[in-house]
Amino acid sequence: MNDKPQFIYVSYITTTPQKLWNALLDPAFTKQYWYHHNVSDWKVGSEWRHQRCDEAGTIDIVGKVLEVDEPRRLVLSWASPASANDPAAYSQVAYDIEPLEGLVKLTVTHTGLQPDSAMLKGISFGWPVVLSSLKSLLETGQAIPLWWLEKGNQNEKCTTAE
Repeated sequence: MNDKPQFIYVSYITTTPQKLWNALLDPAFTKQYWYHHNVSDWKVGSEWRHQRCDEAGTIDIVGKVLEVDEPRRLVLSWASPASANDPAAYSQVAYDIEPLEGLVKLTVTHTGLQPDSAMLKGISFGWPVVLSSLKSLLETGQAIPLWWLEKGNQNEKCTTAE
C-alpha cells in the first residue's frame, strides 16, 4: 500500500480538449498563466523542464514524459533539479482531460509526494493558483496575476523557449 500523500485538483473549463492540451504544452501559452515554459518534445521517455521566464532561465522542475495520449492524458515525473539524481525524490503528475458537453474536465493528480516535504507544501499552494490562472486565460483571454513573482512583467522577459 502506498501511503505517500497525493494532491488532486479538478477544474471545469469552457474550452476544447485540444486547446487545453496545447495550453499545457505550448511554451508560448504556459508563460501567460504560469510564467514558466514547459519545455520538451513531449514524446514518451523524453526529458522535460519547467523553466522560469526570467533572464537567467532558472529551471525549477525536471522530469521525464511518462505517458502521452493526446489530447486526453499526459503523465510526467516531477522533481526539483537538486534532487534529480535521487529516484526516490520523483513524484508524478497526471493531467486527465475529459470533454463534457461544451466544457472540459481537467483533473490534475500529483502522486508520490513525500510527507511534510517542501514539494508537497509548494504544490498544495501552487496548483490551485496556476490552474485557476489557466482556466481564466482560456475562458477570458486574461490570466490571473501570480503575485509572488517579482514585480515587473515576467511575460516580456519570457519570449523564447529552447
